[in-house]
Amino acid sequence: MHNTVHGFSYGLVTPLVAYLMACLGGALGLRCTARAVLVSRSWRPGWLALGSAAIGSGIWTMHFVAMMGFTIEHTPIRYDWLMTFASLAVAIVMVGVGIFIVGYRGARGTALFTGGTITGLGIASMHYLGMAGMHLDGQLTYNTFTVAVSVVIAMVAATAALWAAGQVRGFLWSVGAALIMGLAVTGMHYTGMAAVEVHLSGTAEPSVGGSPAELLAPMLIGPLAFLLLAGVVVMFDPLMVMGRPAVVPAERKPGIPAHTEVRRTIRHPAHHRARRTRHPLGHPRSRTPQNR
Repeated sequence: MHNTVHGFSYGLVTPLVAYLMACLGGALGLRCTARAVLVSRSWRPGWLALGSAAIGSGIWTMHFVAMMGFTIEHTPIRYDWLMTFASLAVAIVMVGVGIFIVGYRGARGTALFTGGTITGLGIASMHYLGMAGMHLDGQLTYNTFTVAVSVVIAMVAATAALWAAGQVRGFLWSVGAALIMGLAVTGMHYTGMAAVEVHLSGTAEPSVGGSPAELLAPMLIGPLAFLLLAGVVVMFDPLMVMGRPAVVPAERKPGIPAHTEVRRTIRHPAHHRARRTRHPLGHPRSRTPQNR
């Protein structure tokens, strides 16, 4: 039994809000990742963890804001609490693994490819794990090719975003990268939703789970509050806004020998030396030797 599926029940409201949430999480996460490159190794894990949580919370919030516009005609949808929270944890952990690889190995070569791939798989895993938490009187199936396309979009978007974060070119550079990342992540979400096929058994209401209004709206408060807190941290850190590392003398960097200062000896011409030995006026120097 097939039924009509609506992905935009509230018009453009849910896609636009979802996109803004993805951009916010991406911007904060990328700035934290860029900040981690500029600090000492003792502070780097904290900034990378904050960036991982920001990106993971942003894409998770994006997903479930968009899911609030997903309805099936004449069939109620419920969401499992455990699977919904598990999707958030998976997003933060897998994004964190990718960000830590890039944060310590650099945004280039094998490290960038590995970090981007793991981060992209984390985004896709969050999406499909969240979809697995849906309960309805029927079954969801997926088009394999469209699912593969959505996963590739997630990996490419994550790799490009991590590369941009590693460039450390200032605040506007990260904002532009976050806008592109938000567009790609939101596009990945709706590409994955296009792969869904619903086969209903009836129109009965599921016995487990919570409705979108009961479950998703309260759960979004936590990630949103965290994103606002991370935004305050970014806003009051001038180095993160400017994107410029503090100038550290080479003598203070570990592993770099201190420069030895070489005193420069300036040789003056003969007439300068003679001019300096001239006696004050009124005391001419005697040409005849004096007996003492």
